[in-house]
Amino acid sequence: MRRATDGSRLKPRLGPAAEAAVAGVILAAGASSRMGTNKMLLELDGESLVRRAVRRALAAGLAPVVVVIGHEPDRIRAELKDLAVEFVVNPDYTGPTSGSLHRGLNALGPEVGAAVVMLGDMVQVTRETLAMLVAAARGTDAPLVVSRYGDVTAPPLLFRRALFPELLAWTGEGCGKTVVKAHSHEAMYVDRPVALLADVDTPEDFAAAQNSST
Repeated sequence: MRRATDGSRLKPRLGPAAEAAVAGVILAAGASSRMGTNKMLLELDGESLVRRAVRRALAAGLAPVVVVIGHEPDRIRAELKDLAVEFVVNPDYTGPTSGSLHRGLNALGPEVGAAVVMLGDMVQVTRETLAMLVAAARGTDAPLVVSRYGDVTAPPLLFRRALFPELLAWTGEGCGKTVVKAHSHEAMYVDRPVALLADVDTPEDFAAAQNSST
């Protein structure tokens, strides 16, 4: 198990992601059934959740940024029309999250050496967190870089291309948790404040996010 708290503490070492592109894959296809409305279009600090996620991914230097959409795809496209993103549609957006992850990964070209997978509703994910994951990947040959909030590991997660086949073979909810567990002993961990571990599934979640936005 390896640990990095910030990029300045990483041993200078070039891993496979040093030259290859690091993409962003944002999962934003869900039906938001527990929210009662499309949560990706809810506004926090004057900005929709999906736009907030995309803008932070772009600010962290992720490229390309692929947004996986499904529920109300035209509305999401319109919301992001002025941003440099690529879209892929998951028609089975009511199914397991793995379906969206698979479509996002399959949309990446051969120039991509690693991908940061993030959830559009994790509203406290910052540009800094994303940049720290990329910095960690460029300083190690670990196959994945995992965000850790206290004792909890959660997205965003950086996977090198070598793990893509395992992710594509995995099915279930989340962002490849079985793959993360299988490689936990060789992962790099980036520690972040527990307060940043928050997603928005219900109106109560959104109200809490409004009171503690970053």
